[in-house]
Amino acid sequence: MRMIAAFIVMGMLAAVVSARPARADETEDSLAAANAAYARHDYAAALKLLQPLAVAGNAKAQNDLGVMYANGQGVPRDDAEALRWYRKAAEQGDAAAENNLGIRYESGAGVRKDAAEAARWYRKAAEQGYAAAQSNLGSMYADGEGVLRNDAEALRWYRKAAEQGNAAAQANLGLMYLDGQGVDEDDVEAYKWLSLAVAGGSKLAAKELDDLETSLTPEELADARQRAAVWRPRGAAGAPQPPAAKE
Repeated sequence: MRMIAAFIVMGMLAAVVSARPARADETEDSLAAANAAYARHDYAAALKLLQPLAVAGNAKAQNDLGVMYANGQGVPRDDAEALRWYRKAAEQGDAAAENNLGIRYESGAGVRKDAAEAARWYRKAAEQGYAAAQSNLGSMYADGEGVLRNDAEALRWYRKAAEQGNAAAQANLGLMYLDGQGVDEDDVEAYKWLSLAVAGGSKLAAKELDDLETSLTPEELADARQRAAVWRPRGAAGAPQPPAAKE
């Protein structure tokens, strides 16, 4: 089955604590300051904000510090340190960290490859409504990695992520409709999802979309475009989806 990779690392930057415990509003202010520093590529400033909070046990900061070690931003790249901070955050139930830890186990970066362990961590984040992890878990089911291959489960998790606007999942959902994999073949629905994926930045879906467009009748093409035009994302309650920080 043709699949589009959904290897996505998630993480926003977090906050600082002083010598005394930070109040919630202070932490939120620090989160905003760290995000701003990261966005302007001032990694030294972001790191200065992150480290105290991560050491104090803030899960978001721990995950984000892991992202910085994974990317070598403000610190030397260090897979072992990235793994350590991801694990600390994941063990507190942080969905972004659970997803990132899953990626580490799937890729073998800083840890021995273990597809079953990767799937376990993806599932924890996916069950919290975390779109990137839902997409990653869908790929595990589609490929039979760490779980028994199951097209119905792949379709289910891709759909959950695609409905939240995850471009990789939209692309893979489109391919499943195109191939009739785990669902009845439907070129119109395939075009809808592939076009949404391309709009979301999936370059890998573009060729499939171009090839599909030539095979549709004018009426089918108009129907597919209308479906895409009226589609709106459905957010997962209680599961904020921060921007991706890719390794």
